[in-house]
Amino acid sequence: MTGRDVSHTVESVPLARLPSGRTVETLLHRYRGDPSGPTVYLQALQHGGEVNGAAVLRRLHERLRNTTLDGEVLAVPVANPFAFDHRVYMSPTRLDAINSNMNRIWPGDPAGTLMERLVDSLWQRAKDADAIVDLHTGGPYMCSHTRFTSGDSRSKELAEAFGVELLVEDGSPVSNPANGGQGKIREVAAAAGIPAITPELAHSREIVESAVESGVSGIEDVLREMGVLDGPVPDHEPTVGTDKQSVFIEESGLFRSTTVSVGDRLQAGTEIGEVFDPTSFERLQTVRTEREGLLLSLNRGSTVMEGESVGSLISIEGE
Repeated sequence: MTGRDVSHTVESVPLARLPSGRTVETLLHRYRGDPSGPTVYLQALQHGGEVNGAAVLRRLHERLRNTTLDGEVLAVPVANPFAFDHRVYMSPTRLDAINSNMNRIWPGDPAGTLMERLVDSLWQRAKDADAIVDLHTGGPYMCSHTRFTSGDSRSKELAEAFGVELLVEDGSPVSNPANGGQGKIREVAAAAGIPAITPELAHSREIVESAVESGVSGIEDVLREMGVLDGPVPDHEPTVGTDKQSVFIEESGLFRSTTVSVGDRLQAGTEIGEVFDPTSFERLQTVRTEREGLLLSLNRGSTVMEGESVGSLISIEGE
């Protein structure tokens, strides 16, 4: 490896123009080493409450400025300022009632709705990268995991390098979400030949140090796998999950989970909770799994509506 000392610059990326004439911008950090090496694009906060991703990029910033790189790293800590500033998961519908979920409309459209234009601005920075890491966080009752796109072997290798114990194979390459597919950046990147992964770190809406350090070490190992950072990638033998299935309820009321925990291997018919009427105290439904699998997520207790999901299961590869 012939890495060079890092030069760090910050660029303002215009995202949208508001009715007042004010331009909404975000910042892109560029860490340059040897220009002959690959480029890796990193981003966080597509969804406004998933704050650990921005904390990961802040800590990574200090490390990248004091090392050598064979290539270039691009980092966008706040991909969606609208959701972040309003402290909501998706962009407010009063700004874009059609496309409020940013991670369903990649690669965007320079002549589209507000969020499609925002996404296009970022895609112009990401589309020439050799790999993409899109940082997300799940709720407190979700197993930390890394998602990779089905059929994309290189993205699976990057997911393995990231180092969490659970990988989830999910989705398929999507060249244009208007023609089918969800339009997630990971799936659009796969269609463009760019390996991309989505780490789902623990917790939303609060900075959790263990999740931050896991994210930093994971990205560093991805950079080593790409040859941007020097050093070996630790061997990992993660569990791989496929075929995610939500657990839906049939009754409205209050949901109370039982003693099962995320990460448990469950058999078909396992009781995971109950729905009860908060006024009559009557048990309305015993919620059971319809199949066996690993419990990826579970709602620990809340007001629920009939037809709502309260958890999810995945099948484990090889079982």
